[in-house]
Amino acid sequence: MRKLYAALETRHGGRPWSGAELAQGFVGDVGDLMKLIQAKEGRRSGRNVDAALAHELADCLWSVLVLADAYGVDLDAAFRRTMTGLERKLTPRRRTRTARTPRARRC
Repeated sequence: MRKLYAALETRHGGRPWSGAELAQGFVGDVGDLMKLIQAKEGRRSGRNVDAALAHELADCLWSVLVLADAYGVDLDAAFRRTMTGLERKLTPRRRTRTARTPRARRC
């Protein structure tokens, strides 16, 4: 799919999009997604919001995948590392009991 887009970009602009241009496209997709979320929440009007929301989420995912590929990011490994880190951060730590010397009781 990316090759098809690169060919289209070359026909229209003389070259495939750069990483920065791909990121700009992603920002546009996120803006469109935000409008649909507002419609879903009743803050904006819209038609076929559920279908449009599904489409825009897929567009955003596509943009993330293309950006990862453009910059040589192993997204699967990065995602796993990130989720593991978040899990560690969010999981309550177990308190370990330390040996304490008994305090003298007050009378």
